[in-house]
Amino acid sequence: MSEEVFREYGQAELDAQYNNRARVPEHVEHFQRWQEDSAAVRREFSCRTDIAYGGGPAETVDIFQARDGNGEAVQSGAPVNVFFHGGYWIACDKRDFSFIARSLVPAGCALVMVNYGLIPTVTMDQLVDQCRRALKWVHANAHTFGGDGANLHLSGHSAGGQLVAMLLADPGSPPVSSAASISGLFELEPVRLCYINETLGLDEASAKRNSPRHMIPAQKPPLLLAWGSRESEEFRRQNMDFAAEWERHGVPCRAMDCGGADHFTILDRLADGESELARAVLAGMGLG
Repeated sequence: MSEEVFREYGQAELDAQYNNRARVPEHVEHFQRWQEDSAAVRREFSCRTDIAYGGGPAETVDIFQARDGNGEAVQSGAPVNVFFHGGYWIACDKRDFSFIARSLVPAGCALVMVNYGLIPTVTMDQLVDQCRRALKWVHANAHTFGGDGANLHLSGHSAGGQLVAMLLADPGSPPVSSAASISGLFELEPVRLCYINETLGLDEASAKRNSPRHMIPAQKPPLLLAWGSRESEEFRRQNMDFAAEWERHGVPCRAMDCGGADHFTILDRLADGESELARAVLAGMGLG
């Protein structure tokens, strides 16, 4: 499929298909607003920051304890959502995305925001392995922040969507009850062929072994695949092709085209507890 895409688009257009920042010139304003909102949300919900799940400097999580209907911290048994941020595996930090807690935590969900090393300080293989270890840490330690380690849910945006799928494909991952990929990528060969690979450094083999589209899912929880209607044709294709492929393997997939959203503003939908996207994620956790 990727070679066909490359021949169809040519290099300049393939680069344009995967350059989300160029497609959305307002991304700088979005990032600044997210950082300001995230800082406010961390203060509001008394977030525990930079808890180590491994020995590396980037191997940390931020933890939001679930809240009940009265705004009090839930002490035990809360479903846990583990979120993996985007940034093309080369940029951003978990702290940039704390604002999504606005919809999830008051609904009764404990939220764990995962950091990982960024390429080129790590390879793609090492980055994925960090996320595997982070999920195992959450499973083992959920009880320390009022969560239920047997009631884990995954979510991720952009590169984080690929990480969600990689965890579902890993037979060593703890059991997951539901998952949501938002504007994710699942086939890395076109990414290898475009401009971003100057930093990613993928070869054909590493692109394939980190492409969940080519994998058999090890577990098959309900999977929400959401994307914005204003995203590029390639991002929409990747999501629809992946949904069809994993449905063939028995994964119950729900595809959601979020009308009017682009690659960045779709996350504002997740932070809005009244949006279709947030309601779907909460419903997957039994909180809808």
